[in-house]
Amino acid sequence: MAKCSICSKSTIFGNNRSHAENKTKRTWKPNVRKVRIVQDGIAKSAYVCTRCLRSNKVTRAI
Repeated sequence: MAKCSICSKSTIFGNNRSHAENKTKRTWKPNVRKVRIVQDGIAKSAYVCTRCLRSNKVTRAI
């Protein structure tokens, strides 16, 4: 679910690093919302990240 249908932003992986330089795995997930958008003149439901919503890369359906 954690993937934007507009920009394909998805989960990325990395490490937590403590002051003692201990390493533990962690993930960063995009802020994805399920919204109704207009795509090719058709209203449909899609998962879109908030960056795409804020920058008007998509048109929200009413």
